[in-house]
Amino acid sequence: QVQVVESGGGLVQAGGSLRLSCAASGVTFSNYALGWFRQAPGKEREFVVAVTRSGTATSSADSVKGRFTISRDNAKNTVYLQMNSLKPEDTAVYYCAAASTTYYSRVYSRSSDYKYWGQGTQVTVSS
Repeated sequence: QVQVVESGGGLVQAGGSLRLSCAASGVTFSNYALGWFRQAPGKEREFVVAVTRSGTATSSADSVKGRFTISRDNAKNTVYLQMNSLKPEDTAVYYCAAASTTYYSRVYSRSSDYKYWGQGTQVTVSS
């Protein structure tokens, strides 16, 4: 049974930092490209960041470039989202997702590319 579980969300003041973690089980973790998405109240889910199977390349939405960093540890079956300089507009439920792929160096930014999703973790940034 595949499980994808996020953790690390919470309440933080604007300008602060948080690190989200996402652990996957029931899959061969290194066979999956990984991504983080978010959904704010009343808005569509949107792409945030993604990383290749190999972990050597990433892609970020313009709104988070220079502030958010994705990384993965295949030995721990875990992907991380380091969020710095947080803004109130970053408030959302953050979702981790895994995309099965044969490509080592491809990143995926469409939610339809992702097969497995976590339940989400709430991030709230106060002004």
